[in-house]
Amino acid sequence: MTTPTGPSPSAPPADATELTVYYDGRCPLCRAEIDHYRNSRGAERLAFVDVAGEGAARLGPDLDRATALRRFHVRARDGRLSDGAAAFARIWLTLPGWRWLGRILDARLFGTRPFLIPAEAAYRLSLPLRPYLARLLTRLRLI
Repeated sequence: MTTPTGPSPSAPPADATELTVYYDGRCPLCRAEIDHYRNSRGAERLAFVDVAGEGAARLGPDLDRATALRRFHVRARDGRLSDGAAAFARIWLTLPGWRWLGRILDARLFGTRPFLIPAEAAYRLSLPLRPYLARLLTRLRLI
């Protein structure tokens, strides 16, 4: 879920970048998803950091490489770090074509975000399947 932290020296500069997206560039499934976001309307608001490659040095003191490779993370301009389904919701809220889905996940009812709970459960269930799914999709030439 979301892990609030203070501003970080790795936070993006005060420009059009709203989120820094940390991803595993060795994972073909992750790369395909990131490529989709890079080609989406509004992508100029996102900065992408390949944690498996040269980007590990740009994580900030509150996010280490091993943690960033295990779970999906984004950092807001104010330095706040989100992970898992909450990180996806942040990206989707930033991209116009996905905003509707981000709003659903981020919707608050009675002080909670009830749609984020099953989304996080689905995300956690998908993590151990990621390598197998990536191999299958690669074999089928879908990624």
